[in-house]
Amino acid sequence: MSSRLSVIFYILVCIELGLALAVLPWVPYGWLGLSLSDWSSNYFLVLAARKTGHYGLQSFVASGWVRGAVSGVGLLNLAMGIWQMIHFRETVAALDSEPASMKSSRGKSAPRATVNESQPVKADPLSDYPRRNA
Repeated sequence: MSSRLSVIFYILVCIELGLALAVLPWVPYGWLGLSLSDWSSNYFLVLAARKTGHYGLQSFVASGWVRGAVSGVGLLNLAMGIWQMIHFRETVAALDSEPASMKSSRGKSAPRATVNESQPVKADPLSDYPRRNA
């Protein structure tokens, strides 16, 4: 049940974030009575430009290149949400299934990995190196 809710929440986040990132850079000020400020003159952008002293930051963010890049990320989020909706059952099944290492170690000891029968492989290759004290 929790895996289904996790996948549904992930889909909703992808769709919402994708729509917001794809549309908001292009919405003009006061569109349909919404109180959205213009993309290039929002409060946080003006504050960041004043604090850093980089006043060209506003014109850079207002450029079509940056708006297009942000919209592209939004379209990728929309595509991920749609892909997850199409493959919903497979994703839930993958989240519900246990890893193979967990299944093999349940109720019995896991077999040791060996290169050949005469020389077993060490489980922790990092134990041969000395520990650095700070």
